[in-house]
Amino acid sequence: MAIIEASGLTKTYRSKSGPVHALAGLDLSVPQGTVTALLGPNGAGKTTTVKVLTTLVKPDSGTASIAGIDVVADPQATRRSIGVSGQYAAVDENLTGFENLEMIGRLYHLGGKASRARARELIDVFDLAEAGDRPVKGFSGGMRRRIDLAGALVMNPSVLFLDEPTTGLDPRSRLALWGIIEHLVADGATVLLTTQYLEEADRLADDIAVIDDGHVIAEGTADQLKAQVGGHRVVVTLVDDADGDAATTVLRRYGVGDVETSGDGRTRAIAVEAGPAALQRVLADLGDAGIELHDAGMRRPTLDDVFLRLTGHAATDDDTGGADTGTAGTGTGTGGVDAARGAKQQETVR
Repeated sequence: MAIIEASGLTKTYRSKSGPVHALAGLDLSVPQGTVTALLGPNGAGKTTTVKVLTTLVKPDSGTASIAGIDVVADPQATRRSIGVSGQYAAVDENLTGFENLEMIGRLYHLGGKASRARARELIDVFDLAEAGDRPVKGFSGGMRRRIDLAGALVMNPSVLFLDEPTTGLDPRSRLALWGIIEHLVADGATVLLTTQYLEEADRLADDIAVIDDGHVIAEGTADQLKAQVGGHRVVVTLVDDADGDAATTVLRRYGVGDVETSGDGRTRAIAVEAGPAALQRVLADLGDAGIELHDAGMRRPTLDDVFLRLTGHAATDDDTGGADTGTAGTGTGTGGVDAARGAKQQETVR
């Protein structure tokens, strides 16, 4: 059963160079109790999609609903059922972690006792007991992220929107946050995730929707999307990039499609139908040609290969440019709190 549904969403912004079509008939369906990842190149419309679904931006046309509630017709009811963690932690640096969470509970009218109890519960869940009574301005990036995500969970929302939740985190903090997200879903939450890390989508997402030019161009599980690319890849890294043309000739002899070349020109890859046999022949021919290698191997397709096939280029690092820059800000704050903090804060969109 779909808990997030969008049909025919469009959104156009005006710029000096003319209209920018952030969304162009986007359709999306997210089943309850799952993680769906939105992937796409820079400016594809991922963040705009999240902002429409979280009531921060009104679409020009189309419909969207959360748990059967129309996000445009009844934004207040929508906010009561969702949690949102934006690209940047929306926390008050002068308050402690505990005080930030308690404040959010009071904004939801939980009352003092219940707000304090929920804050302490979340401090423990997010492993912040030692830091919870310190001002947030002294927190690391990973700790800020955890407090922000905890704030989105104060009211136990059934649907959670995470807009690039691990951007800028070190690998250890990223793994810790992935574990938290997995536990939330195991407890019944539904997560819509945008991410710049393909391995994040590969690990967390039950389904992936690839967005380009404001609409979904492919969707399915990670394995289903990789199957569209097919086969294995033979990858070689050259000692001397002057051997690049000769290596490309050898790879084409045993591969299918175009040879993919890294930015420095020293690593080359091609899809092959029979991976082990093709690798053996490629290595033999390169050896006969006197071409030295730093490394060689065989790998299965990655989500980056899917990007390359579907969009014509590899995945980019963020979603801060292009069509998505027409929205009012880069983060979405914590879910539902915008309504409680008043119209002015919603206009600034923390």
